[in-house]
Amino acid sequence: MPNEIIVRLQSPAGTKRVNVPPATTLYKFFQKVSETVGIPVDQFQLYTDRDKTRDLKPTSKATLHTYKIKHGDMLYVSYQPGMYETETDHPGTSSSAAAAASVEEDEVDQFLAKLDGKIYRERDEQLCHHGANAKCVHCVPLESYDERYLHEHDPPIKHLSFHSHIRKLTGGVDKGKFAFLENISLKIKPGCTEHAPWPGGICTKCQPSAITLNRQTYRHVDNVMFKNPFMFDRFLDYWRKTGNQRVGILYGTYEHHKDVPLGIKATVSAIYEPPQKSTVNSLELLPDNNAEVVEFVASKMGLRKVGWIFTDLVAEDLTKGTVKHVRNMDAHFLSAEECIMAGELQNQHPNPCKLATEGTFGSKFVTCIVTGDSTNQIHTEAYQVSNQCMALVQDDCLVPTRDAPELGYVRESTSEQYVPDVFYTEKDSYGNSSKSLARPLPVEFLLVDVTSGFPKDPMYTFNDSPTVKHFPVENRSELGEVQDLGPLAQYMKQFSSEQFMEAMLDFHLMVYLAAMQMLPIRDHMGSLLDALRTQDGELARAWSKSEHWATLEHFMAAQAPSPTSMSASSASSGAGASQGTWTCSRCTYINTNSRPTCEICEGPKA
Repeated sequence: MPNEIIVRLQSPAGTKRVNVPPATTLYKFFQKVSETVGIPVDQFQLYTDRDKTRDLKPTSKATLHTYKIKHGDMLYVSYQPGMYETETDHPGTSSSAAAAASVEEDEVDQFLAKLDGKIYRERDEQLCHHGANAKCVHCVPLESYDERYLHEHDPPIKHLSFHSHIRKLTGGVDKGKFAFLENISLKIKPGCTEHAPWPGGICTKCQPSAITLNRQTYRHVDNVMFKNPFMFDRFLDYWRKTGNQRVGILYGTYEHHKDVPLGIKATVSAIYEPPQKSTVNSLELLPDNNAEVVEFVASKMGLRKVGWIFTDLVAEDLTKGTVKHVRNMDAHFLSAEECIMAGELQNQHPNPCKLATEGTFGSKFVTCIVTGDSTNQIHTEAYQVSNQCMALVQDDCLVPTRDAPELGYVRESTSEQYVPDVFYTEKDSYGNSSKSLARPLPVEFLLVDVTSGFPKDPMYTFNDSPTVKHFPVENRSELGEVQDLGPLAQYMKQFSSEQFMEAMLDFHLMVYLAAMQMLPIRDHMGSLLDALRTQDGELARAWSKSEHWATLEHFMAAQAPSPTSMSASSASSGAGASQGTWTCSRCTYINTNSRPTCEICEGPKA
């Protein structure tokens, strides 16, 4: 079987070629075709014959070889010509967005912007009295923001996806010619020369407008999916062992969420645990010297920060493994302090958007809480805070209250800061609306809930299987779990040389290797991380034969006592101190007592 074959693709746009191994699955082949013809996978069909009667499906259970597709064969790509305009030709692009035309939106946004977005319905035999090729009000495709469809969906879809929100803004006769998205500012406009600076004066030209908080009708992320429950369990192990709470940073990707029209999901591949102090009921993040290293490893693996997660767990019955149900409608879903933290993180990770006057609008960064549900079992809830909340936090207008976690408080104006009036509207039991000043403010007005869960079949970016004794998670030294050469040597013993890539598929291990100071190998890890990202076992094994890994193996071997040193330690004291060893504090190499300096780094004997 040849290493690679050339498959020709005939489409309305012409003929193209794809070089692939014959053992490529049809799922991966469809991805390759999508990159080649520039069309999303779910928007074209592949046929093996010119008459387009024998189609292929993007399945991972069959390969090109299975379907007897050989070198030089022609496949036929079917799609609707003219559907795939450039971004500037899309109906959603307005003149106001032209100023932000240079903004590079996330890949998932570029993908969704090209989709038709309509909700297609089957012909209803009872209501549709027309021919098979006609449409009526009962079967005509619906817009992605159709309220009746969203309400009747099982389960109901509470929020529009962000791209459905954009389609709604840019719909109508003018096709969104005057539609634009503008971020809220609660600060005095600078540069006003008609009066003295605040608190000396203020006018209608520079004064920020009062705002009324509304429950946001759309959300930037519609679902959070953890690829498998095992990495989630590793995160929870800290609480199980200590009873203290824990914070983690979620690394993954943003992808199309097909359960919601034009939806987006945050797919989580790894949970990084930054330095932190924690107790049974408190958490404090500490400065992280490895933050840039983590970003380096994640980006090389095709991952990014998609959110954060923290526990709020109180054990109820240790024998049954149940926990208390503390977050509910009668208490709070998120505290005001947590909303402010979520707002800060969302402001740090703005969402690029061409329709926004400033080039960014809102955020895709999600907040996940691990807590007890109504059945006293551990479960995860996901949220975002609204764009209005982001503005309140950005301009330092929102603070928590002292005694009620479910209430926030909008600051009052001082000589140093002007704060506009902020209101919220409530309905009483009779349906009457009343407007109240947001002092205090129920945080439910700031929240947008997001669905979360696990796939039916676990998926893996890293080797999260519970059958493997994993490399220790970072920043858990208080549990006796230390990232060091000794644990690394023990970890590597589980794998043969042929399983090198499987051994390296551990996010925590990759961060440890990239952050090593005694043996700086970060600049030489590029090909290894590429191998892990593309699942290329040969490239990974080639890296395992590099001098960098060989040096690291030498250090690991030094951690295990050699037969000579073992016999020396059991010999009589007459053998003298020269038979003992000492460990270098700089590089951890084990030297004999007879050496005044380290054999590897020449550091002085401690």
